[in-house]
Amino acid sequence: MLAALLVAAPCFADPCDELPRPSVRVERQKSQPALNTSYGIAALNNLGAAVARPGHQVLGLTRGTASASLSMQAPAIIDASGRWECASPQITLRYGFNPLTVYVAREFPPGSCAYREIHEHEMRHVKTYEEHLAAIEPALTELLSARFASGGPWRGRRGEIAARLQRELDQRWLPMVEREIRRVDAAQALIDTDEEYERVANACDGEIRKRLR
Repeated sequence: MLAALLVAAPCFADPCDELPRPSVRVERQKSQPALNTSYGIAALNNLGAAVARPGHQVLGLTRGTASASLSMQAPAIIDASGRWECASPQITLRYGFNPLTVYVAREFPPGSCAYREIHEHEMRHVKTYEEHLAAIEPALTELLSARFASGGPWRGRRGEIAARLQRELDQRWLPMVEREIRRVDAAQALIDTDEEYERVANACDGEIRKRLR
C-alpha cells in the first residue's frame, strides 16, 4: 500500500495587494467663452492672420488655447530590505480649451443684425471646440488606461517608480494629448469656407458688405 502525505504549504500574502488598483481618470474641462467686442476689423485681421482666408476680412474670431495637464499620485509599499518597492499609478488627465474667447468687431454693435450674424457664426466655432473635446475623450481614456491601469502595481527599485512615471507622462503622453487637441484646427477650417464668408458678408440686406466698403 502506498500512502501519500500532503502538507499544506504556507500562503504568503503579497503586501503589494494592499495598494489601490492603478487607475486613470479623464476630466474634460468645459470653458464658458468670453466675449470681446473691443477690437476693430483691422485689429482682428492682425489677430486672426494665421487663419484668415486670402482676400477676406476678419469680422469675428474665436480663439481657444489648448490646455492639458497630467497629474500623478503613486502610493507605494517598500519591502523589508528597503531596496525595492511597489507603487500604484493614479493618473488624472485634465484637458480643454482655456481661455476660450469670441471676438466680434466693434464696428458691429450688439443688437444689430450684423452683430447677430457674426456672433452666430463664431458660436459654430465654439460648438466645434466642444464637440472635438468630447470626440477624443474615449480614445484618450482607452490609451492611458491600457498603459497605466491594465495591470497590478508597478515594481522597481525604491524611489525610481514615481520618477519614471512622471518622465513618461511629460515626454510621451502630454505631447500626444496636446497633438490630439490641436487636431480641432482641421474641423474649424471646414466652417470658414469661401461660401460662408460670402453668406455672412451679404447678410442683413448688405449691411455688412456696406460697412466693409
